[in-house]
Amino acid sequence: MIEGEETEAVIADKAYDSDEFLALIAQMGAEAVIPPKSNRIDQREYDENLYADRNKVERFYNKSKNYRRLATRYEKTARNFLAFWHIASCVILTL
Repeated sequence: MIEGEETEAVIADKAYDSDEFLALIAQMGAEAVIPPKSNRIDQREYDENLYADRNKVERFYNKSKNYRRLATRYEKTARNFLAFWHIASCVILTL
């Protein structure tokens, strides 16, 4: 899923804490922002502030699902769909 992508960091939850996935991220030259599982023998470091931003993004998308027009994509044209995303984003961020 991430092969061929260029990024500075890969942010994921504990489910993606495997040696193979971490090696792939290192091969890409990116930083792995994945908290280690509790049963991992060598607990490695990760950027907790950057990982906290992941939660903010997830909460934003969860709130956007309250707007039925976005969840079901009522708008027929991409222009109108994007316009409603802008409106909904402004409302969500001001609450």
